[in-house]
Amino acid sequence: MGLENYKPTIVMVACQFMYAGVNLSGREALVQGMSSRVFVVYRQCIAFLLIAPLAFFLRRGAKECFVGLGWKSFWLIFVLSFVGVTINQNIFFEGLHLASSSAASASANLIPAITFVMAYTLGLEKVHLRSLRNMAKVIGTVVCVAGAAAMALLKGPKLLNMEFLGSNGNDTWLLGCLFLLGSACCWSLWLILQVNVTACYPDHLSLTAWMCLMAALQSAILTFIVEPNTQSWKFNSPLQLFCCFYVGLASAITFFAQAWCIARRGPLFSAMFNPLCTVIVTVFACIFLHEELYTGSVMGGLAVIAGLYIVLWGKAKDYQVNKEETISQIQNQNDETTLSTQVSDCIIHLEEPLLPGISSS
Repeated sequence: MGLENYKPTIVMVACQFMYAGVNLSGREALVQGMSSRVFVVYRQCIAFLLIAPLAFFLRRGAKECFVGLGWKSFWLIFVLSFVGVTINQNIFFEGLHLASSSAASASANLIPAITFVMAYTLGLEKVHLRSLRNMAKVIGTVVCVAGAAAMALLKGPKLLNMEFLGSNGNDTWLLGCLFLLGSACCWSLWLILQVNVTACYPDHLSLTAWMCLMAALQSAILTFIVEPNTQSWKFNSPLQLFCCFYVGLASAITFFAQAWCIARRGPLFSAMFNPLCTVIVTVFACIFLHEELYTGSVMGGLAVIAGLYIVLWGKAKDYQVNKEETISQIQNQNDETTLSTQVSDCIIHLEEPLLPGISSS
């Protein structure tokens, strides 16, 4: 019973190690000369080939889980794939190549704050400045943005690997951080757009398979337009092939693990583990990839993590309120069902004879 309570924690820690592996392996493949756009195409193709059979066989025997794909759902999924996968991953891996694995991992901690700003702009989030938790959302967002700016602009003196000269100079660091910021914005917009998409197409497993397929096709078309040279599609080393396969496999596994943890503990529990990935990537990138570590980057990353937890603390009350409202609605529906059943039973009893064996003439 005790181990059962720790399963979500163990799964989320394992997910963070897999996410760290995605950043590190992706960085290594790109440093070896692989195109970031080709890398995205291979990643989505592998993820689709792993998820699609699973979605087909798990849904084949459950007709009630089958959801038809109409034109409205198709275009919504198309836009969702284009924003959340095609654009997002292309600029993410470009930023990963130009900046560093540590910066790419730290940028993911900006997503809750950016999502809050977008939701407030679109009228999906209300802010009452007299509330302490609402103030925490605003303050946490400001801290996250300030930390991201410090991470990109205030590099400061080096802490580790001072003798190592990386493949990317100072001129590419800022551009890489801008790409990573754009990726975080696309991911936040993807989270908001999912509300309308899941309302039209509630089958999450099939939805993921469709998004992987559409993103693979979109990324392939984009790659052929930007890089018409077919030589860029070739693997220069077995390590690049392994990195592509691992990233696709990690995408498929972490989807199920993340969904399972969110179903058990909620989205806030899942988001709390994001900074662990940043720590793992920073340590392993310095050891194995010999990435340079700067004082400004460390301080900015710590500020982003602190801002993340401030925003999560502010959002915790909202999640609890939504959970209580959902439970209350379910209880009200159950009470209404029970009451209607009792009323129908009373009507039936009144129509029956009062004494058994005696029927009305």
